[in-house]
Amino acid sequence: MRLLGVDVGTTSLKAVLFDENGKPLSSVCVDYTLHASGERVELEAETYWRIFRQALDQVCPDRLPDAIAIDTQCETLILADAKGNPLMNAIVWLDNRAKREAQEIEAQFGRKEIYEKTGQPEVTATWPACKILWVKKHLPEIWSKTRKFFLLEDFLLYRLTGEFATEKTLQSSSLYFDINTGGWWPEMLDFIGIPEEYLPRIEDSGVFLGTYGSCRVVTGAMDQVAGAIGAGIVSETVISEMTGTTMAIFANAKEIPPFRADSIIPCHYNFNGKYCLLLWTPTAGMALKWFKNNLCENFSFRELDALAEKVPPGSGGLVFLPYLCGSTMPKYNPEARGCFAGLTLEHTRGHFVRSILESVACMLRENLEYLGISPKEIRVTGGGAESPLWCRIKADITGTDLKTLKNKETACLGSAILAGHGIGLFPSIEEASRRFAVPDRVFHPSGADQSDVYKNFRIADRLMQGGLNS
Repeated sequence: MRLLGVDVGTTSLKAVLFDENGKPLSSVCVDYTLHASGERVELEAETYWRIFRQALDQVCPDRLPDAIAIDTQCETLILADAKGNPLMNAIVWLDNRAKREAQEIEAQFGRKEIYEKTGQPEVTATWPACKILWVKKHLPEIWSKTRKFFLLEDFLLYRLTGEFATEKTLQSSSLYFDINTGGWWPEMLDFIGIPEEYLPRIEDSGVFLGTYGSCRVVTGAMDQVAGAIGAGIVSETVISEMTGTTMAIFANAKEIPPFRADSIIPCHYNFNGKYCLLLWTPTAGMALKWFKNNLCENFSFRELDALAEKVPPGSGGLVFLPYLCGSTMPKYNPEARGCFAGLTLEHTRGHFVRSILESVACMLRENLEYLGISPKEIRVTGGGAESPLWCRIKADITGTDLKTLKNKETACLGSAILAGHGIGLFPSIEEASRRFAVPDRVFHPSGADQSDVYKNFRIADRLMQGGLNS
């Protein structure tokens, strides 16, 4: 049995073919370039289908897989006529043209009601509801012909099966999906002016939809949920943390947390009918890359790790604040700035590197404390997982076991698990996730007291934030 998991990212599509035991058989990655002009970010809708077909032919050159599921980003919008033919370029999730429409929606409903219905704590131009309202106001000729509103996964599923269907995790940030009922939010649909029949029918993740030749097509999930399934994050005691350019944290939740006016942490619908929280910071690995490229350009990341390894915990009192692009979670402050504090003549290049690694670990702990959760285990992915030193520092500062994973393409694995579930191969998504998300290395907290590291980080942070507000 061959299961294909496809992960459609912002600028690349990855496809991995797995056997029924979660073993990768073949893989392919196809890059593409978006069209960006000012606040507009678009791509020809047919390009997504063409690239998908290209990847499918490359990863399965001999015959189609037995089943396939696709995960995509949430907010990329495609308007089509009654036959499903795109009427304009896809409006990519990054697109910010609908700022005024976002303000109109927030003024109409208020942040509290929107959060309690959709789980989204703020109204931004990227949400599909805002984009739809923009098209209605500015492109009447397109609006008059529109009969189908697709998000990206929906569009690919339609091309594969002819079924006008979607799934709940993908719609979580549309702003017209009610995460309490698992259905559309009628009042929002009325406000933006679209009838419910112009939207796809709603299914759960991992549901068989139809066939594409001999291949059975199954509903997938939004990329973050698929990645969590592929990483084994299917209980509230285990979370995932990805350190790449940014840092992203995924945590399961039984309920929608109460509204907090000072919070911008979104709550999404999860594959199991429950919820998940997604946190992110604008810089993490980017801070280390900035330091390397500008101040240590002749060093590799491995060599920088070796320098930092020689420095004791606490970096000799040197503290780095990684706010090179402002701060978002748990403190939203776009005016926040990065800095090194406590610098003395005794500090070396290794101290600087270790202070950067420690700062990202402190951000991780700070976010966990803000959520009020104490996980038994953190699954780490992204480029940061390739550094054993960074993993040990995170384990020590959070006081939690960290595990890396043998399979690095967690979103593709998560989609493949959903594909297998949809055809009855795996009775339980959770069981398959636990079985296939195999840990690679385990990092236990050393037991060394790291309280001063975190304390110094918080003190420096308060001083910087206070200085900005004075």
